[in-house]
Amino acid sequence: MTEPVGMRLNQYPADPGGSPGGSTGPGPGGLPDFGSSPTEKKAAAKAIEDHIEPDTKKAGDVADEETNAAVKAFAAKDGHGWVTSSALKKAHKTWGEQVQNLMNRLGSEKTALRSTNTLFLNTDIGVGNGVRKSSSLDGF
Repeated sequence: MTEPVGMRLNQYPADPGGSPGGSTGPGPGGLPDFGSSPTEKKAAAKAIEDHIEPDTKKAGDVADEETNAAVKAFAAKDGHGWVTSSALKKAHKTWGEQVQNLMNRLGSEKTALRSTNTLFLNTDIGVGNGVRKSSSLDGF
């Protein structure tokens, strides 16, 4: 005789799954442990700089060349070209702005990854100095 099959929605699955990059499993609170060591942050910033930014720029440049060629192909020399030409040109402008926003975001993320350790160190030093100034042991 087989046991009835049911579903329980009031619990987490036994194995919530791993995170990308070979994580060692869930961190505090059952959430995946995302790499946050200084070494992992350096590696992520380097990957953005060495691969993701240049590859994104290269892909954007190729698309620019091909789209400009298509716009020209649909445009007529007498000024009465296909509507597709102007629509494609407008879509290309919007897409170019999105690529630029992505490049800016990648640069920001790279900078943030590189500066996080400095930020935490400076915060720790600042808190330490603040605690030291207000120590009640200084009166003895």
